[in-house]
Amino acid sequence: MTEYRVLGRTGLRVSPLCLGAMMFGWWGEQSPAESARIIDRALDAGVNFIDTADVYSQGQSEEFVGEALARSGRRDQVVLATKCNGAMGEGPNQRGNSRRWIFQAVENSLRRLGTDWIDLYQIHRPDPGTGIEETLGALTDLVRQGKVRYLGSSTFPAHRIVEAQWAAERRGLERFVCEQPPYSLLARGVEADVLPVASSYGMGAIVWSPLAGGWLTGRYRKGRELPESRRAGLLPERYDMELEANQRKLEAVERLAVLAEESGHTLVELAVAFTLRHPAVTSAIIGPRTMEHLESQLTAVDVRLGDDVLDRIDAIVTPGVTINQGDAGWRPPELDDASLRRRP
Repeated sequence: MTEYRVLGRTGLRVSPLCLGAMMFGWWGEQSPAESARIIDRALDAGVNFIDTADVYSQGQSEEFVGEALARSGRRDQVVLATKCNGAMGEGPNQRGNSRRWIFQAVENSLRRLGTDWIDLYQIHRPDPGTGIEETLGALTDLVRQGKVRYLGSSTFPAHRIVEAQWAAERRGLERFVCEQPPYSLLARGVEADVLPVASSYGMGAIVWSPLAGGWLTGRYRKGRELPESRRAGLLPERYDMELEANQRKLEAVERLAVLAEESGHTLVELAVAFTLRHPAVTSAIIGPRTMEHLESQLTAVDVRLGDDVLDRIDAIVTPGVTINQGDAGWRPPELDDASLRRRP
């Protein structure tokens, strides 16, 4: 892997594959030593970008990453990213995007990662109850303190990306330099607005779940027994085959698998390479649980899909369409709380 891409307008060069660490810890690989082996292999292959979050296995992922980098002495070689927003305790202020929580969360992440600074600190989800100026003001102070180098958002809808950019300019605050949206062959909704908006503001895009939570690994096929996974239990709306949207995903996967075979690639390679071909995408986050998973995804960086293959993909899954809205990653509270839709 010799290609490196500039993250937005930062001048920071990152590998087109970003090693996602969500599966390190009790959610997936529970051995720190095996997680370190996977991290070392990714770095040896040219990956210089690692993404985690405080909420992944309630801090274990950050600890595993920190231990691995300390053991190998490669912290300075890595662009290290993490996130905050998710609940890290029972208290009402142990989550969200407030100044109080962000300050506490970043100190906790620095400790778990065993580092003095975080290269990219991202807000994991929008927090409708917190003004964006509050969030950006706290993050700006952390940048000025040297604890954080760059700021990003994750799974923000397009209008909130715009709101954050305007607030930063209006108030003289540090801005988000990148967005981390869900993007895959089965979840293309961000093509309609998020990716164009991010590009228009000179933001990088680090896309998560290019394998659609395992749907594009080849394990989900018609006529086969569906695999068991922890994610399926935690996120049933994305995997329950009683749902019509998931049946449509399975139909699309069958056609995409045929296309991959006919084009001389694995389904994994087709899926990851597809996301990397979008001009707004800087890196695709791969989240292996095993060394085998990692090896199957590393080869995707050398695959360049031709327009003929991309045209056939468009015929299978319409551009800008997410087949199951459960894969969109964030649902506006107005859709679930009727009081937010009805005038009293």
